[in-house]
Amino acid sequence: MDRFPDKNELRILFSHAAYQMAHCFSLRGTEVSHSQAWSTEDTQTQLPTADVLVISGFWQDEYLDHANRLRYIQSIGAGYDQFPLDALKARSISLANATGVNADAVSQHAMGLILALYRQLHTGRDNQKQKIWRGMISDISMREDDLCGHTVLIVGLGAIGNRLAALSKAFGMTVVGVKRNIDDYSGPADEVVPPECFPDQLARADVVVLCCPLTDQTRELMNDRTFRAMKQSAYLVNVARGGCVNEPALLSALHHDSIAGAAIDHFNDEPLLVSSPFWALDNLIITPHTGGETRKYEENVIDILWENLGRLWDNDPTLINQIV
Repeated sequence: MDRFPDKNELRILFSHAAYQMAHCFSLRGTEVSHSQAWSTEDTQTQLPTADVLVISGFWQDEYLDHANRLRYIQSIGAGYDQFPLDALKARSISLANATGVNADAVSQHAMGLILALYRQLHTGRDNQKQKIWRGMISDISMREDDLCGHTVLIVGLGAIGNRLAALSKAFGMTVVGVKRNIDDYSGPADEVVPPECFPDQLARADVVVLCCPLTDQTRELMNDRTFRAMKQSAYLVNVARGGCVNEPALLSALHHDSIAGAAIDHFNDEPLLVSSPFWALDNLIITPHTGGETRKYEENVIDILWENLGRLWDNDPTLINQIV
């Protein structure tokens, strides 16, 4: 393939429904030509003139039929299962993801959800809307609780999982992590086990938190069997992909009180349908895929983009967070 376009020749297309990618990029004064698409239709219209595409949820495989100039895709998110990796390789189109840009936000969001479940903040808000002042509770098992002495099982000890492990320990929790390669681990978790040992750890966990990518190994990791292995008093928190959880199994576990509750930031199909039975569950907290939201998000992604562009201009084939 021809050389990567020089700075004065390059055209970047930013594609996202909400993020102000092009505006933030323009503030850096790079003098690189760029534009923003706010819809899939607009993306397809502008794509034929783009050398670089910065995108995540808007991606469609059909875009490749309209992308003769495309040389590099920078994913706005950490996930990349939506991209056709083999097709990109065949076209010599580089792909990098945005792993790490929202590690602080997602880990803090997960910690907030754990606190909300234990402190029953969601029921407090529900009562507030109904102007109910709940009295003190005699039934010990129904009271709010603190985190000290409880065990959190964190699946995925990347940047997000490790930050969450540190936060959990600050609240006095015991941290057990699940990681593919445990031999070189030196992070804050108290114990680390390989994925094959995950089912054996469920019976001791008070909270199970999914921070893992969606892969063949993690797809529907939480299912009827794994929910049955959890304590009835335990909680599930998912700040990973919705595909990591079998949703009918989750619905059954929550409906029948097989587990105490859950907090879910990502569903298989979004937005969640108004008719979904999940909305009506009192023991479920739903956040609308906002775990990674932060006011610094655009700048963090552009930092990776700009570093990778510098490498491509220098004919360096190794990109930050390179997938293809």
